[in-house]
Amino acid sequence: MSYWEIAVLAIVLAVDAFSVAAAVAPSCCRRWGPLRLAGAFGLFQAGMPLLGALAGTWLLQYIGDYDRWVAFGLLEIIGMKILVDAFLESRGEKQRRETCPVDPSFSLALLGLAVATSIDAFGAGIALATRDASLWIAAPTIGLVCALLTLLGARLGSTAEKYLGSKAAVAGSLVLMALGVRMLF
Repeated sequence: MSYWEIAVLAIVLAVDAFSVAAAVAPSCCRRWGPLRLAGAFGLFQAGMPLLGALAGTWLLQYIGDYDRWVAFGLLEIIGMKILVDAFLESRGEKQRRETCPVDPSFSLALLGLAVATSIDAFGAGIALATRDASLWIAAPTIGLVCALLTLLGARLGSTAEKYLGSKAAVAGSLVLMALGVRMLF
């Protein structure tokens, strides 16, 4: 594979990370949340092709039927959590917290989002191995592109929240859940 083909693949793989970052960024800690998202998404997006190439076809025969459902479940759970928080906030039962007690860019939520957005990169790793592509070029490229697009998505999501308030969180959670449904097809 040429470097340009790898770059296009990296962009395609990072689109879901971009969308997820835009959806969850308004709920993240303003200062470090986008950087944690970008770091985790980029790291997982770079690591999954390596794992896919190494574990490849052996592991795929056992989890191939369920990988979509895992991604779907993670995105739906996190999307519902953001949606419920947005409705509670809009009803006045919960005030906006600047200290980020529930931050999707931290802990298990971050791990779940990183895994969910990088499952497709596992399959790409299998494809890269069969095409004799240099994984030492492809993996860092995929990770870097994903991290940059995640930062851009987080910035756009935070900007949308300034103008739309809790409606941005509702829209973001719906996008997140739609991405989960898209993982099934």
